[in-house]
Amino acid sequence: MAAPATAGRAVRDVVFVDGVRTPFGKAGPKGMYAETRADDLVVKVIRELLRRHPELPPERVDEVAIAATTQIGDQGLTIGRTAALLAGLPRSVPGYAIDRMCAGAMTAVTSVAGGIAFGAYDVGIAGGVEHMGRHPMGEGVDPNPRFLADRIVDTSALVMGQTAENLHDRFPHISKERADRYAAASQARYDEAHRAGKIAADLVPVATRSAETGWGLAGADEPPRPGTTVETLASLKTPFRPHGRVTAGNAAGLNDGATACVLADEATARELGLPVGMRLVGYAFAGVDPEVMGVGPVPATEKALERTGLSIEDIGLFEVNEAFAVQVLAFLDHFGIADDDPRVNPWGGAIACGHPLASSGVRLMTQLSRHFAERPDVRYGITTMCIGIGMGGTVIWENPHWKSEESLAGSNIEGAGK
Repeated sequence: MAAPATAGRAVRDVVFVDGVRTPFGKAGPKGMYAETRADDLVVKVIRELLRRHPELPPERVDEVAIAATTQIGDQGLTIGRTAALLAGLPRSVPGYAIDRMCAGAMTAVTSVAGGIAFGAYDVGIAGGVEHMGRHPMGEGVDPNPRFLADRIVDTSALVMGQTAENLHDRFPHISKERADRYAAASQARYDEAHRAGKIAADLVPVATRSAETGWGLAGADEPPRPGTTVETLASLKTPFRPHGRVTAGNAAGLNDGATACVLADEATARELGLPVGMRLVGYAFAGVDPEVMGVGPVPATEKALERTGLSIEDIGLFEVNEAFAVQVLAFLDHFGIADDDPRVNPWGGAIACGHPLASSGVRLMTQLSRHFAERPDVRYGITTMCIGIGMGGTVIWENPHWKSEESLAGSNIEGAGK
């Protein structure tokens, strides 16, 4: 009997080609996407990827994986497939939907990447969408009563803001004032990056329509609050607990938006002339107590580092999703990283720009890819995030533009001699 065709097949290198996103909006009737469909947001980012990369024949796309946390209405119906059809991809291109709450897009990437590494795909599109204005988190769900009756989870595990308060309880040295300082710094870093033109390059403008105001154009993120200070944050209410520490100012808001990226086998990317933004090194997901889900990035990162043979000292850039300031601070404390370390979220994070749940993973990756292009001195970076119901996810990437210190020193000497 002949051996299977896959016998002895080597794992292939997977690369992140490019990523884009819509501007992120505020959820609700006054948000800029209040009357825009979720699937139309996905269509917009897929079309933009194809527009930016005419060297990619649409028929070469082997899979489209799109995540959504609340898979009903206009972000249901196997949205990876339906959005692919609406975006004009050939009918031969399959697609599917995926859900891992906040890490939906991250999981879409790792799932497609696994298929590419194995040889099932050469090129794939992965991303996520969340229209929290149309579909609030938890809409339509029916948690099994045994979760509470059998004490499988604490009651607070089902309310993300309460899990953040629980994290403050677990790490009492992370005070509200410290969380507010971090949040104000995130707003400032985002504003600086926005003014420098770093953010707009990744945004896909979206035509919007409102019965009250008519047609408009969403060209920038709606949530940022430039000029935020620790003093203004100190006065905000703590909605999840009387005299608590979590506020609307030191947490990401409720948002709408979509992201997508192109992944490929590195040899295929070279063949087609596609750019290589990052090279996938490894990833890991880990479970934690659901009532302190914000600590999830810690074991996920430890697991990813162990499996790749790297240490935290090897990581030169961090894109950490800012669901809550306390969650980021717990991660930084665990690994001995300062709150204001310039390697962490150099362009700010979700506290400023927003966190449309299942879409955020690709935002982190796209930004890390941009950092890599500017930082040939950095070899490895990570994207990491906490995940509802008690999980964390981390993906480690390698910079294809990396040059050793010796190479950089040689380049500087050569440049100085000219």
